[in-house]
Amino acid sequence: MTKGGMESVEVFTTQGKGRGLKAQKEFLPGDVIFAEPAYAAVVFDSLTHVICHTCFKRQEKLHRCGQCKFAYYCDRTCQRAAWLNHKNECSAIKRHGKAPSENIRLAARILWKIEREGSGLSEGCLVSIDELQNHVDSFGEEEKKDLRTDVESFLEFWPPHCQQFGMQFISHIFGVISCNGFTLSDQRGLQAVGVGIFPNLCQANHDCWPNCTVVFNNGNHEAVRSMFHTQMRIELRALSKISPGDELTVSYVDFLNVSEERRKQLKKQYYFDCACEHCKKQVKDDLMLAVKEGESKPSADTVKEVIQFSKDTLEKINKARMEGLYHEVVKLCRDCLKKQEPVLGDTNIYLLRILSIASEVLSYLQMFEEAADYAKRMVDGYLKIYHPNNAQLGMAVMRAGVTHWHAGLIEVGHGLICKAYAILLITHGPSHPITKDLEVMRVQTEMELRMFQQNEFMYYKMREAALKNQKIQVMPEPSNENAPSLFHKKE
Repeated sequence: MTKGGMESVEVFTTQGKGRGLKAQKEFLPGDVIFAEPAYAAVVFDSLTHVICHTCFKRQEKLHRCGQCKFAYYCDRTCQRAAWLNHKNECSAIKRHGKAPSENIRLAARILWKIEREGSGLSEGCLVSIDELQNHVDSFGEEEKKDLRTDVESFLEFWPPHCQQFGMQFISHIFGVISCNGFTLSDQRGLQAVGVGIFPNLCQANHDCWPNCTVVFNNGNHEAVRSMFHTQMRIELRALSKISPGDELTVSYVDFLNVSEERRKQLKKQYYFDCACEHCKKQVKDDLMLAVKEGESKPSADTVKEVIQFSKDTLEKINKARMEGLYHEVVKLCRDCLKKQEPVLGDTNIYLLRILSIASEVLSYLQMFEEAADYAKRMVDGYLKIYHPNNAQLGMAVMRAGVTHWHAGLIEVGHGLICKAYAILLITHGPSHPITKDLEVMRVQTEMELRMFQQNEFMYYKMREAALKNQKIQVMPEPSNENAPSLFHKKE
């Protein structure tokens, strides 16, 4: 079954997994299999005044809706584009006296769309909102309690003159949001800023080693006159060669966890038992739990003790990061690495997690040489674990490349930036802002590398002079969040 711009995929029913998506033709790495606009989407409560409510870009100056004083937009183009979806919300917020939570706002937007268009198939959708999984029957007591609270808040917000829906259907919509909400990120792709419902994407089943990835594209709203004017959308992109008839899969969780932990996470958040090959055969678990080899191989008790110490340290690090105590974070990382290095292997996930935090925080503190050393070790470990075209791998390699560049280690820096660029061309595409930034860095480091190879002494002299005149670009403040995950799960 295909519909409006979705000719290259088909919905099919899979054994034990319900519906899934299948390729109708061949795709190569980096190909966009389909792009889908949101059925409905909202900005997170904490960011409503700094993110455009139409394209979800972060902007310095935003225009506020003069009526409800709640919604913000880049410009008139974004404001006009939003009006169809914002009109009912605008008057409801004025009547209610304040904007409700993101969950209520998203449910209301979905139901207003159903009121306008009916709940059948929308243009370009392979399935209707009615048919999406809600998993309400699998909810635990706490989730059922949250659901009842959401339904009550929704009924207070929902205007009496609008179409009235039954309690069961409203609960279904909240269940759909809980299980199928997709994380929307800002234009840099580094921070989760909202949540949306994309019915076609919801049909893609999970695999821990998928053949597709999803990237959020904020679109280009800069004046309608441009031939590049595009809607905000998600893109399903091929990571490897896909043949006609192959199932299209995405990963709902980060691969950097042993199979048992990934399965627990998937069961808790998405209510299914993962039966992918990597989980069944525990592929790469041995790498992720690697210990030092050699004559003085550590005992099982020593390994257990160091892993427990690592877990305790990660908790302390989170607390220190929340409080902005970055020098304390560095001290905790150094102490932990001292304990880990004689015991854990180079690909052990507990070692890699500490290396990742240490390199990020040291870069922010402009201690680039130490940061570069940790970043290189982290990337070497990641390359043995992740799929070669994994977006998180690409971002980590990019960060390591930039850190080496700042440290004046131009040869390794340029190599890492080129490697990251090759990965992100596939996962994000050439027009994504982060890929464009990387292309600029690639050209810059290539020029610097040529200068370095011609005359090393002159290169360092010029670099020193440049740094005196121009404050070195500070790395962004370390975030307490991980990179945005694919599907948004209400905590």
